[in-house]
Amino acid sequence: MAGEAEEILAPLDPEQREIAECLRGPVSVLAGAGTGKTRAITHRIAYGVRSGVYAADRVLAVTFTRKAAGELQGRLRALGAEGVRAQTFHGAALAQLGHFWPQLIGGAAPQVLPGKVAAVSQVVESQGLRLSGEALRDIASEIEWRKTSMLSIDGYEARIGERPIPRGLTPEQLLEVHRGYAALLEERRQVDFEDVLVLLTGMLETEPRAALQVRERYRFFTVDEYQDVSPLQHALLNMWLGNRDDLCVVGDASQTIYSFAGASSSYLLRFGSEYPHAREVRLERNYRSAEPIVRLSNRLMRDRPGALTLRAARDVRPEKVATDSTSGGATRSPAGGAAGAPNFEWFATEHDEAIAVAESIAGAIASGTRPSEIAVLYRMNAQSARFEEALQQRGVSVRVHGAQRFFERADVRQAVMLIRGEAKVADPRPLFQIVSDVLRAGGWSSRPPEGPAERERWEALSALLSLVDEMPPGTGIREFSEELLARQRAQHEPTLESVTLSAIHAAKGLEWSMVHVAGMSEGILPIAHAVDEESIEEERRLCYVAFTRARDVLRLSGVAGGARETRTPSRFLAEAGIVH
Repeated sequence: MAGEAEEILAPLDPEQREIAECLRGPVSVLAGAGTGKTRAITHRIAYGVRSGVYAADRVLAVTFTRKAAGELQGRLRALGAEGVRAQTFHGAALAQLGHFWPQLIGGAAPQVLPGKVAAVSQVVESQGLRLSGEALRDIASEIEWRKTSMLSIDGYEARIGERPIPRGLTPEQLLEVHRGYAALLEERRQVDFEDVLVLLTGMLETEPRAALQVRERYRFFTVDEYQDVSPLQHALLNMWLGNRDDLCVVGDASQTIYSFAGASSSYLLRFGSEYPHAREVRLERNYRSAEPIVRLSNRLMRDRPGALTLRAARDVRPEKVATDSTSGGATRSPAGGAAGAPNFEWFATEHDEAIAVAESIAGAIASGTRPSEIAVLYRMNAQSARFEEALQQRGVSVRVHGAQRFFERADVRQAVMLIRGEAKVADPRPLFQIVSDVLRAGGWSSRPPEGPAERERWEALSALLSLVDEMPPGTGIREFSEELLARQRAQHEPTLESVTLSAIHAAKGLEWSMVHVAGMSEGILPIAHAVDEESIEEERRLCYVAFTRARDVLRLSGVAGGARETRTPSRFLAEAGIVH
């Protein structure tokens, strides 16, 4: 057993190993972008299980998205820590609330509202107001912020002067919408996702039996992306812990990009004050990005609170550097000269920018870069359409990140159902042959079709087949079927051979060999409504997240011609030393 445990530590660098060996008491991991923090915390948990310090079923690893939780669960499974639970805050809270509600309240727990906007729209209409879809989404976001900040409506009223008021509303009308929304949910016997955390926190605080059961069930906690914790999530975590301190938190203050939803890096930065005997370990060796990208990112965040100083642990891979491609309307900065150095291009119009980005990507693919290793990142979802059109015109397959989840596609659902059906029958053939035969029966072939819609379907089914290569040798159809089911539940998606288009917020936690960050103009990044110091700092962190998604090639671009005004290059370019 000792030898097996030591094998868990073998792949780690000295700082990662220090984290993995520190199994008890409070631990704070300050982990910069690309420093292997997921590797460190999964190996820490697996080492704790293999060494006998942790009982696997008493460990809870918490993160913020189902995709991240699925990745954690998959890595832990591969490391032999199958019994460990990896969940989102909301997933863990919903399961616990559903368990305790019948015992302590009686009957089934309230139904969870799938989204706020429809309910907000109904309230607004009942109050005789007419608002745009954007305003309705802003109200929904404001309700979320109020609840995650643990404010009652009266408490929110006392601070409403500090908050943005959605267009078309007065502060008084906004308060009435908040009250109407609360009344509507009570009338329907529904709760929203924030209410799940509120109700469970209150239940654990007032019901000793429930608190005792949860604390008996979970003894060791790991919280990833701790810089994104809200006051409400922090309160729930404290209720889970009780008077114990076996807690490991991991985060990077420079990647706090959800302040608008109540997230605060203060809990990460003051962890040592909350737990005076906490162990703090910094991960600053960046294994992801080439040195010029790391240098650029460091300059952008220099002297900011909690900023880490990354050190590039690898060199640029010359074979991954795409040939530059520019349009006639572009002005390139001198920074684009050296191999691997980020470059900046300035365009007259959004159309010119989209054409140049598409040509650059098409050139990179022609030079051997896989489409799945390329991304275009932007500040606003509305920017995606022109890049999608320009790429498709050049025959480049595109995937808009977040548009539709992989396992929710009808063709993928049907294929998974057929594979699960096949798993009910003993079949001695190799796994690849069984799965490929199932997919062929559904219309897949080894040759890609020509049309974009057919090509998209072909790539989705091919991605399912590619998962066979990720399975251990000797895996049978039954085990593969269970793996697909686990991935489907966790939304742990395979890689599609398409260029990714994504808003920067949605790209957090992801990486690509080649990244284009578009719209580096004042009024876009930073966005126009960021006017005070706090909101500008959030935009700077968003820019940092975008830069650090790139491994080998980082291309930046901006547009002079706005819809109503002439724009100038983003201030972040000067701060990072790209323009002067």
